[in-house]
Amino acid sequence: METVKVKKETKNKIKVDFERAPLSERLKSKFLSLNFLVRVVFVIFRFVLLLGISYVILYPYIAKIFGSFMSPSDFTDVTVVLLSKNPTFDQYKYIITENGYFMALLNTFLVSLSIALIQTVICALIAYGLAKFKFKGNIIVFALVVFTMLVPQDAIKYAMQMFFANFNTNTLLGMGLNITGIMPGAGFSNSIIPQYILAFLGLGFRNGLFIFMLRQFFTGVPDELEESAYVDGSSTFRTFFSIIIPLAIPMLITVFIFGFAWQWTDDFYTSIFFSQGYFDEPGSVQFLSTIARTTPVSLRAAVDEVALYGSAITGTSSILLALPLIIAFVFVQNKIVQGIERSGIVG
Repeated sequence: METVKVKKETKNKIKVDFERAPLSERLKSKFLSLNFLVRVVFVIFRFVLLLGISYVILYPYIAKIFGSFMSPSDFTDVTVVLLSKNPTFDQYKYIITENGYFMALLNTFLVSLSIALIQTVICALIAYGLAKFKFKGNIIVFALVVFTMLVPQDAIKYAMQMFFANFNTNTLLGMGLNITGIMPGAGFSNSIIPQYILAFLGLGFRNGLFIFMLRQFFTGVPDELEESAYVDGSSTFRTFFSIIIPLAIPMLITVFIFGFAWQWTDDFYTSIFFSQGYFDEPGSVQFLSTIARTTPVSLRAAVDEVALYGSAITGTSSILLALPLIIAFVFVQNKIVQGIERSGIVG
């Protein structure tokens, strides 16, 4: 069957005739057509679907926010759903004053910043070597990097805990010296040092993803840029820092943001390298992840009959934990999207 082609003159004539028709006829033709009804039904269906999905996703967060302003009596009042009858800031007050929130905020910021910087530099060096240098075992090393992304954390949790608990120079050098300065085999108990060791060595569960993302980016950088630099007498490290790094800044920013955010909310390594009661001791170094996992002892004792109130306090702690990241995300979201696009893992 041949396709009927409508000439341009015919289209113009139809358009002119439509514009000259009475308003009632034009409205009837436009809004009472089957095509218009189908579009209206589709728009309504899409709106209801997106509204329902948004409600399911956002409701827990909305409930946490409203619950953070509730008093103990609100949790025993069946008529209270979201809006408190006796709004109060007591939950925030107890978390900030009794748990040393601002000290924990400073400690978490310094630890997250330093570890994220180390991870970014080390992972960039490893990824550049895997992407641009052909050596025996290159594929095997990269396969091991991918393997670290696939192994569940809990599978090696106990082994990692025992390794660092008994860590000393005998572990690595076969010598009788102990770098902890305490005693042979004392290891790193209640210390942040293991996390720095993992960052410096490019290990850990997140570093594998960072290396993978950076390797994908470096693979896409033309070899001609490096060859030109080598011809001009530039060394490998100078080429890397003066040519490759400026090109990879969006990708490096993305890796740094991921590393900072994951370290900020980490409670996996904290639970491994720190004892259960360490953060309850006066003057101990606190991290926001531990505040989010615990309920103030004095407040819990005062309202022990209201179990839901303890859950609300934990939810309020999570809000205070995530608030700095939410504020930071507003300013760096474009960099994150740009870096992921350049990594080659999407699209």
